[in-house]
Amino acid sequence: MALSILKVRKRGVVILSKELRSKAGIEEDSEVVAEIRGNEVLLRLLKSVIVSVDWAAVEKILHEEDEVEEEKLRKILKELRS
Repeated sequence: MALSILKVRKRGVVILSKELRSKAGIEEDSEVVAEIRGNEVLLRLLKSVIVSVDWAAVEKILHEEDEVEEEKLRKILKELRS
C-alpha cells in the first residue's frame, strides 16, 4: 500500500506523486471519481467502457415511448374537452 502525505493548495488543488499515479494507473488527462466515505476522500480512476448498441432496438423503444406519450396526450385533451 502506497501512503503519502499530500498538501492541499489554493483552490483545493492536490498534487499526486508519480508513484501514486503509476500505481493507480492515472496518467495525464485521466479522469478520476472522488467519493466521500465518512471523513475520507477516495479517488478512483474513471475507466471508459465501450459497449455495442443495437440501434434498431433503440429506435423501436423510442418509437414505442412516443406512442405511449401521444396516447397520454390524447387522453388529456379528451378530458379537457369534456
